[in-house]
Amino acid sequence: MLNSKSEAYAAAGVDITAGYKAVELMKTHIARTVTDGVLSGIGGFGGLFELDLDGIDKPVLCSGTDGVGTKLKIAFLMDKHDTVGIDCVAMCVNDIICVGAKPLVFLDYIACGKNVPERIAEIVSGVAEGCVQSGAALSGGETAEMPGFYPEDEYDLAGFAVGVVDKDKILDNTTMEEGDVIIGLPSSGVHSNGFSLVRKVFDVESADLKTPLPELEGKSLGEALLEPTKIYVKPILALLKEVPVSAISHITGGGFYENIPRSIPDGYKAVISKAGIKVLPIFKLLQERGNISEHDMFNTYNMGVGMTVVVAKADANKALKILHDNGEDAYVIGYIAKGEEKIELC
Repeated sequence: MLNSKSEAYAAAGVDITAGYKAVELMKTHIARTVTDGVLSGIGGFGGLFELDLDGIDKPVLCSGTDGVGTKLKIAFLMDKHDTVGIDCVAMCVNDIICVGAKPLVFLDYIACGKNVPERIAEIVSGVAEGCVQSGAALSGGETAEMPGFYPEDEYDLAGFAVGVVDKDKILDNTTMEEGDVIIGLPSSGVHSNGFSLVRKVFDVESADLKTPLPELEGKSLGEALLEPTKIYVKPILALLKEVPVSAISHITGGGFYENIPRSIPDGYKAVISKAGIKVLPIFKLLQERGNISEHDMFNTYNMGVGMTVVVAKADANKALKILHDNGEDAYVIGYIAKGEEKIELC
């Protein structure tokens, strides 16, 4: 690789040697994510992972893919790139845990206008942190330098996760019954959805993103908006080992009204008390500044609840204790009732 250099390609705006340097800088971050199944290092044409199927009778692979979206604009404005990788991982692994799958591997894709090795390594440091938090190995990835397509100081970030679940343990919402309890797991903030509206309301291109605000408990607007998406994998896996769970919902774009019904079977509805939701300060500020209706807020954002879990009423206290023991300040936000509309916020 030391002799691999194209003057013609460089003249077109693509620096191959910068790519090599970026790989070297990110290796220490990637090393943090190595798990027992990893068989290959970075630099090959494919990431190899050996499946440990001990205790899994009927292995089923589950995959998920997502990006960070326009939240990246805040990272550009703040010139802070070490947390958006956590968002990228979270958006994928939080989805696959909803069927009970344990994340195994993660791959990232970074497309940029100019490959600045230090910035790429900073992005990957966040990806690696997200992988550590979810127990997944960062088994590969791709950095594409695309001059003329992206501005030099901007990039896009997306990812792909693969997990495994025993077929007999895939979550089955047909076990749901009237009177089951809905538990909410707190979010860390806006997570990675609804940022087109966020950017419009706060006019982020010209806003002061760095001055602490009393409405945000001393955080600046930029800090509050860049707060990385919480990863729920380990607490949920701990819960699934001990308590039967009929449904899990990852509250992303579409908020409560779109995501919770995805896990509710026909003939039932989730009844949730809006007054019982511990709404985070950033959502209160967003609603006030944007004059946004309560319905639209709950139909766009997580409002302080990043994931919901449905368990039998008899198991609720045990479930809450397990989640609390695993660092989640979980609380009951509603219950399951008979109905056709899938969700009722009252």
